[in-house]
Amino acid sequence: MAGANSRGELDSFVLAVQRNCDITDARHAREMTMCNYLLEMREFYRWDRGLPFGTAPPHADVSAWLAAREALWEELQGEEFAALPLGEAHHDPFASDAINRELRAHGMIYGAGIGRFGKPHFFLGPLLGDAMRDGVRVLVCDREVARDMSTLPAALQGNTIVVRREALRQWLWERVEAWDVKRNAGALQAALDAYGFGADAAAAIERMLETETETLVLHELGEHAAGRQLGPAWEELLSVCRSKRAEVLLRALRDNLADCLSTLPTLLSRETTSSLHFWFANFNGMRLELFPGLAAAYAAWNRSGNAAAMTSAIDAGRAHWRRVAERMLMLFAQWGPEVDGEIERLSHKVGEISLS
Repeated sequence: MAGANSRGELDSFVLAVQRNCDITDARHAREMTMCNYLLEMREFYRWDRGLPFGTAPPHADVSAWLAAREALWEELQGEEFAALPLGEAHHDPFASDAINRELRAHGMIYGAGIGRFGKPHFFLGPLLGDAMRDGVRVLVCDREVARDMSTLPAALQGNTIVVRREALRQWLWERVEAWDVKRNAGALQAALDAYGFGADAAAAIERMLETETETLVLHELGEHAAGRQLGPAWEELLSVCRSKRAEVLLRALRDNLADCLSTLPTLLSRETTSSLHFWFANFNGMRLELFPGLAAAYAAWNRSGNAAAMTSAIDAGRAHWRRVAERMLMLFAQWGPEVDGEIERLSHKVGEISLS
């Protein structure tokens, strides 16, 4: 770390990052539904205690830990994010590029960004990989030493993609644990069968981790390509959107554009069957509501092995979602900060913009 000459300085930096993580949780944790809150806190407890995924947390300890965590949040209500001490300087907590230049010598990576519904996210952990893909830098983080309760497995920050392997592993375990209760047939079962889940669940999760890391990178490359097409006004539109349903719509249609630009055509061309099944296992919510024809094309491919319908749907989606996104930008130009009302109206009439 340039300018940092002691372990104590790095330890202070870790504590400062974690405090900002606690502040963002104090501000936003109670905005979640009770079900999502309890699920995320269970996994946050596992991380905090260093428990392996799949381990049943002891109820008494979880209850005490949860009470202590909520008491900490009460203390931090109203606190501002603190500048991060690193070497000779104190850095703005969102200045991730400058911070990572300082951290590089110590093999660490720091991430900061704004997620869904305006929640800031921060994390810090060892740097596992650093590569260039299509002009975009891809950084991969290993087990994190500081984080907030909500994890994002991957994010695009400017011209940099950050992949959080521990967050991805957690998400994979959550998906598998939920499926294991009923073991419903469908895309997720097809993916797990392809990964050999029945023979060795833990080994299958690790194989999924390696392969689905690439799927995350492909999606973020698609986000980067979509960003080049739509320009900076798109991020401005998201930043002024106050309606949660309108934001869900905007993020879903950009996700659909990104996956039609990068993820799906690449997986199809590589014939990565396991990842295609897993992608469709997670194709749900507003993304699916907007693009039912893609699900039908997957079903046809799954029955026959013929990818023609999927290729056609992806090609159509690539053009369609760009047009729809540009329509949203036109509404933004017309309505300015009041645009979310118009977009929310469309979110209740998705037939006006969906692609069958």
